[in-house]
Amino acid sequence: MKKIIALSLALIMCIFCLASCKTTEEKAETIVVGYTIYAPMNYFDENNKLIGFDTELAEAVFTNLGYEVIFQEINWDSRYTDLNSNTIDCVWNGFTCNSADKDGILRSEKVDFSYNYMENRQVIVVKNDSNITSAEDLAGKLAAVESGSAGESYATGFEGVTTKGCIKQTDCLLEVNAGSADFAVLDAQLAKSYAGKGDYANLVIIDELSSDVEYYAIGFKKGSELTAKVNAELEKLAANGTIATLATKYGVENTAITDFSDQK
Repeated sequence: MKKIIALSLALIMCIFCLASCKTTEEKAETIVVGYTIYAPMNYFDENNKLIGFDTELAEAVFTNLGYEVIFQEINWDSRYTDLNSNTIDCVWNGFTCNSADKDGILRSEKVDFSYNYMENRQVIVVKNDSNITSAEDLAGKLAAVESGSAGESYATGFEGVTTKGCIKQTDCLLEVNAGSADFAVLDAQLAKSYAGKGDYANLVIIDELSSDVEYYAIGFKKGSELTAKVNAELEKLAANGTIATLATKYGVENTAITDFSDQK
């Protein structure tokens, strides 16, 4: 009887051991990517699947590095807190790197940035019957901006402009559409995806009021080992044509950067 009990216990222990080993073998280390809804970078398709240039590029990079990618929607204004508290591992969502925040501190002093991988500008979006045509016309007007964004910083550079903070850039478009803001300041990549189309058919971009060229990069916590690893993968994906293919797929082939040799 004792032998039977001992054999049974041994069998049970073997089963638990095998199950534990299998779980360990199958479980890959995860990377949490912080994003906001922002076509064509990160957005949901008709099947409610998260897609976009940033989404697919992040998947390609981290899969090659052996990670399981988890995408987590964030409040843009809380991105630094999320990074520093390890809630997310990086911000990969059209993160302008060559600018300062509204506190005057350069973003590059707050996070480590990857290579610049895309060009962008800040643009002004108005209703098509707006009387805004020049910088002077902005004085006394209310601008809808994403809180903590490069758009917010750009808007405050115009004399006499008051800003209204929004959680997402797409909310800024809603404000202009509803007439509760005179104009919105948005990333050109997003603005081109929405203005003049669908529910935003009556919105237009005033090209003459666009900012100078900005650059997108991936943001990591200061001192993160991921920065160098991701840069190495970006070089590989540029060399094998993956970045160019994704850029064409999402209509950003004129702004995506596919040569990082001058950033080493």
